[in-house]
Amino acid sequence: MSRLFGTDGVRGLANRDITVELALDLSIAAAHVLGEQDRRAGRRPRAVVGRDPRVSGEFLSAAVCAGLASAGVDVHDVGVLPTPAVAFLTADMGATFGVMVSASHNAMPDNGIKFFATGGHKLPDAVEDELAARIGQEWERPQGADVGRIQRNRAGQARYVAHLLQALPNRLDGVTVVIDAAHGAASAVSPEVFRLAGAEVVEIGSDPDGLNINDGYGSTHLERLQGAVAERRADLGIAHDGDADRCLAVDADGNPLDGDQIMAVLALSLKDKGLLRENILVATVMSNLGLLQAMEREGITVKQTAVGDRYILEEMRRHDHSLGGEQSGHVILLDHATTGDGVLTGLLLAARVAETGRSIADLVSVMTRLPQVLVNVKGVDKSRVESDEGLQAAVAAAQERLDGSGRVLLRKSGTEPVVRVMVEAATFEEAQSTADSLAAVVQERLAL
Repeated sequence: MSRLFGTDGVRGLANRDITVELALDLSIAAAHVLGEQDRRAGRRPRAVVGRDPRVSGEFLSAAVCAGLASAGVDVHDVGVLPTPAVAFLTADMGATFGVMVSASHNAMPDNGIKFFATGGHKLPDAVEDELAARIGQEWERPQGADVGRIQRNRAGQARYVAHLLQALPNRLDGVTVVIDAAHGAASAVSPEVFRLAGAEVVEIGSDPDGLNINDGYGSTHLERLQGAVAERRADLGIAHDGDADRCLAVDADGNPLDGDQIMAVLALSLKDKGLLRENILVATVMSNLGLLQAMEREGITVKQTAVGDRYILEEMRRHDHSLGGEQSGHVILLDHATTGDGVLTGLLLAARVAETGRSIADLVSVMTRLPQVLVNVKGVDKSRVESDEGLQAAVAAAQERLDGSGRVLLRKSGTEPVVRVMVEAATFEEAQSTADSLAAVVQERLAL
């Protein structure tokens, strides 16, 4: 039986996969599992609930709030706010747990539900599985004054903005920024905080109507941001996704900058200030080899984890590292946030431009991004990747041919019979030919 929870909460087509009934059941289960410690201590559990602006979030968040209150949880409904804002408010308000209704960068018809534990941290797999197991179980319904209360709390945005401003090392005066909010959860917050920090702000993708989230705007569609940066002669562009837990960027010439390049800039900034603990950056195995090479030259060690921001977070929390992230733009600054925060990331990137007086392209030039090719090989027995001697010999031979100027990575999909072949090399042509050759070997050796 497959898990109800994916890598980042429960997600699917709203009103088919993610239904009112599921939202009610999950919230009731969360009230019992996540609120148990408070109830044992004689306290009524409290939850922060937020959402992104997609239309289905209106009825799904209402169902979440109703389910929680029916199970005796007091609810602070903070409305439309970024996912990292809900995580922050869960900690800042001393709530028992938090709930975010969002499908992140997915198209408008999708939606999802994710939970944060006390302190605004993501739930471990075991706790998610416990929530899923509690769905449908009998429970004692509170009566009278014991039911929860639902309070609309619109002070959350101001608290989150104040928190972001406190995290800034310097003001952004003299910096012109184009912000693409993907018609998503950061449409109000991101432009506001950049302006309060002193930047001249140009907004695009900041007029959500419930239907247009991620539609041609945001971190998965950089074309409009590239055009706006060039037209307004801005210093840089910042792109969020629908729930603003990620950030990609565009330099003044319209060149896109991914999470690896952003982390390179922020790692050096933190190192210069003595804030990069142990001079360690945490990234995934999919981060570009160019990042690893650049950090080695700068005296920074890169620790690599499995793909997924939860694995980065686990490593960072276990060893108290200050910076980590993914190529996709999930950047975690653990001194200021418990999860990836796209608005915070964008602010600190712009702050580095303002502080140094250098262009973002110049700052990013510390890293040379190697051409990277990813080929998905479908319909194969992924369980035999490590044990198939012929395949491993082909991988070793390909790595030897690259002779230190690139690398090969085979990664098994977590949900499908798919093996992902990733190759980095000095040229795109070499990366493509090596990836295609290895993909053919995977198909031949592991065919179902």
